Amino acid sequence: MTTTTVRRRRDGRSGSRWIAFAFAAPLIAYLLAFYAYPLIRSIDLSIHDYTVRAFVQGNAEFVGLQNYIDVVSSPLFGQALWNTTVFVVASLLFQYAIGLALAVFFRSSFRLSGVLRALFLVPWLLPLIVSGSTWAWMLNSDNGIVNSVLQAFGVGQINWLTSPDTAMVAVVIANIWLGIPFNLVILYSGLQNIPADVYEAASLDGAGAWRQFWSITFPLLRPVSAITLLLGLVYTLKVVDIIWIMTNGGPANATTTLAIWSYREAFGTGQPDLSPAAAVGNILIVIALVFGFLYLRVQRRQENS
Repeated sequence: MTTTTVRRRRDGRSGSRWIAFAFAAPLIAYLLAFYAYPLIRSIDLSIHDYTVRAFVQGNAEFVGLQNYIDVVSSPLFGQALWNTTVFVVASLLFQYAIGLALAVFFRSSFRLSGVLRALFLVPWLLPLIVSGSTWAWMLNSDNGIVNSVLQAFGVGQINWLTSPDTAMVAVVIANIWLGIPFNLVILYSGLQNIPADVYEAASLDGAGAWRQFWSITFPLLRPVSAITLLLGLVYTLKVVDIIWIMTNGGPANATTTLAIWSYREAFGTGQPDLSPAAAVGNILIVIALVFGFLYLRVQRRQENS
């Protein structure tokens, strides 16, 4: 091999690297601008004492982990963490269960299947402010349609949005309604990848619909279910709009989740307290990362096995 040939190969590899970098540059710039910088800025906010004046002038005092200590030691932290857990678990459980039931139902083709699937996507397509306002009106204690229907069946008035006992139920119902289309679309797509031959073989062996579901559908949907639940978890952890529109985190902090707490500290009081808000937001990021790494570890174990 001559020196010229070696040099040409080196030049070709160098050129390929530059071309690859040119294609990756927009993505790298996007990640740096919209992911890395906001995260670094959020960490900076949480370890300084930022007031509005300090935020403008850029001379905030460095306080280290004091904002995190104040947040964790606050009496509201335990309630917000519990509310977040209830909101996330209840939403994911019912969104997934209902979405899976609908996906299995629509798997068998019938005349209006496409139209009905399109109608189920409506909650997903509506602006969240419209959805939140509609649910707030429907669950209004005095003239809401839900109470009117219940009273027709002899059920007394329920203060859905103004009672600490029912406010969480109200926002969970609204969030479940919003999340069902996402679960339906993802799980329905997963069902399309299961070969029909498997169901035919099971039918010949005498397996009924329920047995086919537990022995074929549910196990083969496990990878799709895992990513659906993970994405639903990350989305539900950061839900602010639907709760804020319906209850503002009340009454008596009954629907104050960690995301609502962070939003309220930053924007909801008229006196922004940016550093504690950033600290609460970063705690949410850590929680989401923990579940993300757990998912990756479980997925790796499944691939290895």
